[in-house]
Amino acid sequence: MTMPKSLPYHPYKISKLKDPAYSAGYLTEIFEEEEGDLELGIMRKALRDVFEALGEPNMSADDAKLHLEKLDTLLSGDGIATIYALASWLKALGLKLTVAVDAGDEEISANVAELAQVGKI
Repeated sequence: MTMPKSLPYHPYKISKLKDPAYSAGYLTEIFEEEEGDLELGIMRKALRDVFEALGEPNMSADDAKLHLEKLDTLLSGDGIATIYALASWLKALGLKLTVAVDAGDEEISANVAELAQVGKI
């Protein structure tokens, strides 16, 4: 008996992240890790995945390269300027950085929670 082949996860994740609302929920889930400290590597990977889905298809190769370099620069920064730089970086992808009231886990859609769990970066 042959086992059915599974699909590679990364292309599936990128296809889901092409929806800006899904990308926003995905980043929200990543940023709100309940275990406390958000690892920089996890955040960088999540932002790069969202960039691959939303930004890369809409930019020239040179612009895409510059945008990713800007991400690496801003994530190595410290202080308030980093927050403004991240907000600007997200805006170029059609997203925005927001603050919301914590209403618990009730607002997280099953799809975003499922993606975040399956794709632990």
